[in-house]
Amino acid sequence: MRITGGTSRGIQLKVPTSNLVRPTTDRTREAIFSMLAARLQNWSRGLDLFAGTGALGIESLSRGMDWVDFVDQEPRCCAIIKQNLTKAGLIRRAHVYCLSVSKALSVLDGNYDVIFIDPPYKDTILGDLLIQLDGSKLVTSDSLIVISHASRSSLMYQYDTLHQIKSKKHGDTSISIYAR
Repeated sequence: MRITGGTSRGIQLKVPTSNLVRPTTDRTREAIFSMLAARLQNWSRGLDLFAGTGALGIESLSRGMDWVDFVDQEPRCCAIIKQNLTKAGLIRRAHVYCLSVSKALSVLDGNYDVIFIDPPYKDTILGDLLIQLDGSKLVTSDSLIVISHASRSSLMYQYDTLHQIKSKKHGDTSISIYAR
């Protein structure tokens, strides 16, 4: 797995040897950033939830985002994210929170331009998570929420004030983008 664009393009990322994560493939990440290119005006702050290897957030930093907060509850994943950030020369533009997503949403401050959500495919909390995000101060009217999920798991068009603005299928992965 490598960074596909930006200043750190081509750098190989470390991946856990266990089945702790399902890394987002290079092709899927390229599709995500292609979808974002036409819609995203501001690349200041990003949030990578269920970060795993940190690939989505690191790709964002490489492509010009100023700052990314990474959240994963698995200590081994947090260590790998830090190693990958260091290898890519991006560690000074990020913070890794080693805690659950629900806890992170209660302690994080400020708002984000892009929030990446890439949970394990067996996780069934996406609807509840979108509702929780919608009620938080982390999301503004300009924020985009990018969700990678199993194609067989459909998401609703709207969760409170968040509505789907784009959805695309890539094999067994679907990418859904939500905004206010």
